[in-house]
Amino acid sequence: MSAPGRLRVAVLGAGSWGTALAALACANADTMLWARDAALADSIGEQHRNSKYLPEVTLPDGLSCTHDFDRAVAHARAPGHAGGLIILSVPVAGLNEVCVRLAATRQAQASPQHHAGTAAMPLAVVWTCKGFHQETGQLPHQIVQAALPGQGDKPGAAPQTLGLGVLSGPSFAREVAQGLPVALTIASRQAWVAEITTAALHGGSARIYTSDDVVGVEVGGALKNVMAIACGIADGIGLGTNARAALITRGLAEMQRLGTALGGRADTFAGLTGLGDLVLTATGALSRNRQVGLALGQGQTLEHILASGMTAEGVRCARAALALGRSHGVDLPITEAVCEVLFNGVAPRHAVSRLLAREARAETPTP
Repeated sequence: MSAPGRLRVAVLGAGSWGTALAALACANADTMLWARDAALADSIGEQHRNSKYLPEVTLPDGLSCTHDFDRAVAHARAPGHAGGLIILSVPVAGLNEVCVRLAATRQAQASPQHHAGTAAMPLAVVWTCKGFHQETGQLPHQIVQAALPGQGDKPGAAPQTLGLGVLSGPSFAREVAQGLPVALTIASRQAWVAEITTAALHGGSARIYTSDDVVGVEVGGALKNVMAIACGIADGIGLGTNARAALITRGLAEMQRLGTALGGRADTFAGLTGLGDLVLTATGALSRNRQVGLALGQGQTLEHILASGMTAEGVRCARAALALGRSHGVDLPITEAVCEVLFNGVAPRHAVSRLLAREARAETPTP
């Protein structure tokens, strides 16, 4: 039984990151995790362990798990509680599907045969995916806004509306699930969304910071994956730590250029969701994007890497990022080099040589 008035959280998606966030939220809120796989949901509920994605971590006893999507949404929207938070922990490719399903469930649960007053319940919807949509180049917030009608997407919108935000930052799921320190940023144009998210996740080993720069946070989270592939390639070739430092620094400049062109703020890229996430993903042993780059630098083909089961968001969004840069007149040389290696059969060493052959220029262009 949940305590009256206590914050309710539903995490939709029982991968490693969704499971880690659900475990984190248990300390502050009544939390329910939704798994698409019924067998996995039953296993998590009975054994308090996600044997598929985080087998080494024991989950809190208070964490419940369900295969019933409607039940998970209703859990977050239950009347008589301090607020509701739904965390969408699905990849960019699956974000539209989950949002469309969420919209239909909300509409059904707001009908007279369901709990009276549920529709007026303050409900924040926060997503965690990092990347651009492969086909459209859309950022996650654009996908969510198109799929979820009635969201309060204006500053100061009343809590009775549906509020939106993005949760991002330098974080490996396994470490978070193990209770190791982490700092994340919740970005929303509505202060109450950030307040609910902070109330659910802040405390203990987790620090939650707030921002209103949704675009900047999302672009940082998307492009750092591409930069991590580049750093992995350099490490795989054996170019040394000097080269890695240069790629991280110039990669950050590339992220900032595209982010500001799309409407983000330059200072956002000096924070957790820019520099912080880039350093972690470009250097951390648990980074799948870096691992893909390492394999490419060591001579493996992308087809072989993907066939082995290794996936990385940077592979999915690199082309979209490059197309966005070109359409906005933004130079993205590292992203272009990564795309050449990933999709055009260019040898990693040749791609690096092209980067080194670029003309000399000022590090910080004159305004």
